[in-house]
Amino acid sequence: MGTFNPRSESERIKDQIIAWRRDFHMHPELKYEEERTSRIVEEHLREWGYSIKRVGTGIMADIGEGKKTIALRADMDALPVQEENDVPYKSRVPGKMHACGHDAHTAMLLGAAKIIAEHIDELNGRVRLIFQPAEEGGNGAVKMIEGGALEGVDAVFGLHVWIDMPSGVIGIREGPFMAGAGIFKARIIGKGGHGASPHQTVDPIPIAAEAILALQTIASRNVPPIETGVVSVTAVQAGTAFNVIPEEVQMKGTVRFFKHEIGELIQRRMKEILEGVTMAHGASYELSIEELVPPTVNDKGMAAFARKVAEKYGLRYGDVEPTMGAEDFAFYLQKVPGAFLTLGIYNEEKGIIYPHHHPRFDVDEDVLHLGTAMEVALAMEFLK
Repeated sequence: MGTFNPRSESERIKDQIIAWRRDFHMHPELKYEEERTSRIVEEHLREWGYSIKRVGTGIMADIGEGKKTIALRADMDALPVQEENDVPYKSRVPGKMHACGHDAHTAMLLGAAKIIAEHIDELNGRVRLIFQPAEEGGNGAVKMIEGGALEGVDAVFGLHVWIDMPSGVIGIREGPFMAGAGIFKARIIGKGGHGASPHQTVDPIPIAAEAILALQTIASRNVPPIETGVVSVTAVQAGTAFNVIPEEVQMKGTVRFFKHEIGELIQRRMKEILEGVTMAHGASYELSIEELVPPTVNDKGMAAFARKVAEKYGLRYGDVEPTMGAEDFAFYLQKVPGAFLTLGIYNEEKGIIYPHHHPRFDVDEDVLHLGTAMEVALAMEFLK
């Protein structure tokens, strides 16, 4: 069993992986709009002998049979960002761009799909590929799981290109890797009036200012110093005229955490602070907090397995630092043991230095086949 080398097989189709990536890059599609991308993916997978199930713009593709099943996931959606790179494969859609590397993820997994199909007789089990829509704030992972993406799956892996690691290095971390995230919206409701007669009003602006400063004490004074939590007020709207005290202030922002109990602590303290501050001034408040994504927590055994696989095939790997960014791959890991891995793409010589979601974000295409190799190797070793 397993007589082929994933690394040399990936090297052989390196140019094809890059060509796919450039094609997807030129035609970015936002969350739940991935019609063209998923059509191209589906055509290839059918041609290579996969059985396909559609979940909206998402695709689940199975090949092989046996006792065990490994799932590999790539996300396909782009972002509403205007590209500023001057490259031949620049986005052709104004205001849309693959600024997070999902074009590379789709291309790498397509490469892995091709190699796996060619060698399926040498694998002792089933491979499920999950081409997922709407990772960027659309919770496409939830839709895929509802559509049956994890039924019968024993392990799940995802791979994300990573600007915070040197090009070509695979990042592996056990335990919490990415944060849980929530969105909050708050209204502070006072009583409006003339700017010259503040005593006749309940001015919501100083009340909001006090509340915003008090919210900063959650991370600094309520979250234990060895734990991690973020509360960021990122938008404040109030009033329009220079001489009118408005009736209300609207605020929104994000909360981030690695542990559910910290998430709960943050939410509880936000309510208590808004309640206390508004009550002290005779105002009222409304608060809604929507948990978007749980923390992404890699299974210890699966992280160790990934290290062993990288080691065996001579793929460079290292620890990846935890980040307060969030990723809906977390939903798969809540249900099935697995790991979310990274592929370093930082390359100063090529000018690939810009962070994810930046208008000048790009990937080091010369290392994409290493991501493909890792995906193929994970499947091969898991299904021995």
